Amino acid sequence: MAGKKSPKQKISQQEWQARVDLAAAYRLIHHFGMAELVYNHISMRIPGEQDAFLINRFGLRYDEIMASNLVKINSKGQVLQSGKDKNKLSVNPAGFIIHSAIHEARPEINCIIHTHTVAGMAVAALPEGLQLYSQESLRFYKRIAYHDFKGIVLDAKEKHNLIKSLAKNPVLILRHHGLLTLGTSVAQAFALMYYLERACQVQLSLQGNLKGGKATLPSKQVCEKTVKQHWNKVEQLDTLLWPAMIRLLDKEAPDYKN
Repeated sequence: MAGKKSPKQKISQQEWQARVDLAAAYRLIHHFGMAELVYNHISMRIPGEQDAFLINRFGLRYDEIMASNLVKINSKGQVLQSGKDKNKLSVNPAGFIIHSAIHEARPEINCIIHTHTVAGMAVAALPEGLQLYSQESLRFYKRIAYHDFKGIVLDAKEKHNLIKSLAKNPVLILRHHGLLTLGTSVAQAFALMYYLERACQVQLSLQGNLKGGKATLPSKQVCEKTVKQHWNKVEQLDTLLWPAMIRLLDKEAPDYKN
């Protein structure tokens, strides 16, 4: 219709870029097999706006998510978008309790990814949690927190306990539940989730083939050295890894930008 504004024209350039980046994260989680039907969330803070976040519309598959159909909400889960369709936008308030707690307590965190993968849930149930069996698992040495399972997170009172468990770590393993990664950028949160998932897969594969034996573990000195090597190159996630992932989506699922 002539004169009708597109969704992109109705919002700021900063918000639109955040929408594109977040939609890309959803598509990548789907592409790498870490989505769970219409559940779970990836949330992202909108630059320059206080208490404003983007999240998926409840009921959409991750491969259906685009920049224009993400929902703008506050830390209480209330829809902030204006217009006649405001009341038709739905988010999953139960799932967002976890995200809102972290966004409120950790202002430096701009993106949070939560998954329920088979490998992630399995490792989350092991008493020893994630083990340092691979080079990539050493990325998380002394950087993982654990939160005990107390049922589906439906009570906002659980926010305090979540934040207490998380402390200043970039990764939270929710016992009997799933994985959670945090990043100052969407690139960091995605990379942490990708490598955390692979570390979980390696661990389960190894433990399933030990046949009563024991796997070797690196020394404390090697762990300390390797984790520093990983985090000293963290800027490469934004400058090298993320652009490569965007090129993948631009080739295989370019509608994420719509």
